[in-house]
Amino acid sequence: QVQLVESGGGLVQAGGSLRLSCAASGSIVSINSMGWYRQAPGKQRELVAQSTRDGSTNYADFVRGRFTISRDNAKNTVYLQMNSLKPEDTAVYYCNADLISYSGIYVSRNYWGQGTQVTVSS
Repeated sequence: QVQLVESGGGLVQAGGSLRLSCAASGSIVSINSMGWYRQAPGKQRELVAQSTRDGSTNYADFVRGRFTISRDNAKNTVYLQMNSLKPEDTAVYYCNADLISYSGIYVSRNYWGQGTQVTVSS
């Protein structure tokens, strides 16, 4: 069974920094992409940043220049370094992975973590 476990959320003042981590575990064969989404109260879930296996990255305009996504392929882990945080960054941040696992058969699907709360005070 594949699991995504996030850590690193919390409360920070505006202008501060946080680093989120997400580790994928289970019978993973390969990971195509890993990324972060966020969902604020009353809003839809939105892409924050994504990293593909070949190292390419994609950022939402509202975080470009402030957030940095990185991956450790050997550890099946993705990180999100968040700097210059703003109150509007307050949301639950979800890890997402598109991967192939094997448990008798090969399965290609998308997985979500349980989410970690990030709160930025003004």
